[in-house]
Amino acid sequence: MQKDEQLYERVFAESFLYFYRNRDHFSDWQAVVIYPSRSTEQAKLCPYEDLLNSVRVNRIYLNELGNIRELPIWVALMVLTTLEESQAPDKARYLLQRKESSSSRAIIELVTTIMVYKFENLSQKEVEVMLGITLQETRVYQEIKAEGREEGRSQEAINLILRLLTKRFGVVSGALRSRISGLPLAVLEDLSEAILDFGSLADLQVWLTEQEVRNS
Repeated sequence: MQKDEQLYERVFAESFLYFYRNRDHFSDWQAVVIYPSRSTEQAKLCPYEDLLNSVRVNRIYLNELGNIRELPIWVALMVLTTLEESQAPDKARYLLQRKESSSSRAIIELVTTIMVYKFENLSQKEVEVMLGITLQETRVYQEIKAEGREEGRSQEAINLILRLLTKRFGVVSGALRSRISGLPLAVLEDLSEAILDFGSLADLQVWLTEQEVRNS
């Protein structure tokens, strides 16, 4: 949904390469490019005009599809992502009340996910009031909670490791602190055990480099 001035270069290069490598399995191809509006489309279309105006490529501008109430539910969900904050709550409530939504957990999840990220400054209760539903059991909130727990455990591990390093070797540089803070939880747990075998901060640097090479 962000402007990309080399989108078509990548779309056609990757499409033709894929088609070239899988020619035995396909006899034709077609691409669909979805934009929130024409203003986000790549400005320089040359030399792709013939392809863009052919039956091979369909360009869709969500803000030109018409009234969200008259669109198929899955198209309406895409349009919801492009609406201004002043318009989104009313349209989201309407989508949740549509017949297709009442029996579809997936639709409810998508609507709530869109609104949670669109109004990330609001609390759970405020989003619930806005939509007229309870979000406590929706997948998006379960994922957010899980991420929060993961982040909390990671921060605890980072704090513990830095305390141990400071106690054993003195001041830990900002660069080393930054490298440690960027480690995933599983690697932090390994590091907390490996510290016992380090004789100096140089050993820590070697260990971190080995982890970076291994995960690159």
